[in-house]
Amino acid sequence: MRVHLSPALIRAIAVLLAMALPTAASAQGAVHPDPARPHAGFKPHQLSFETPADGVARAEFRSAPFFAVILKSTSPCGVTEPERLAAQALFPANKVFASRFGCESEPEENVTYTNVRPNFGFLAVYAGATAREAETFLAKVKATGRFPAANVRQMQAVLVYP
Repeated sequence: MRVHLSPALIRAIAVLLAMALPTAASAQGAVHPDPARPHAGFKPHQLSFETPADGVARAEFRSAPFFAVILKSTSPCGVTEPERLAAQALFPANKVFASRFGCESEPEENVTYTNVRPNFGFLAVYAGATAREAETFLAKVKATGRFPAANVRQMQAVLVYP
């Protein structure tokens, strides 16, 4: 038995398939959480992730979702690099990162993060790809006794193009 599909039905199927398949525009960059092996092009205080090299103009590109432990919330631009490095020494296998988007001292800062208030700064550490990993890592952070207000947050890093 032979089935005849109209051109309109074929176009409709093609549109539905295109919507269901991931595209370059909806892709997300894999996070590089090992501080010893960052993805090229990122600053020391940023959580690095894979970015597209396709030459397509875009306003922003996001990392894959991940979990972080917020070690400290502060005023915008309130985390210093020595403070970040001291926290990094406590967690050598997990990237410690800080928000500096919009800081006058960092005029070319192009990475921001989702699920945080823009009028606050923060110091955070990568805690894993799953909630279970993050809760386990939170216990490790709490055991240091240095970050009593630490909490888990799911977020994405966002590269904002100029």
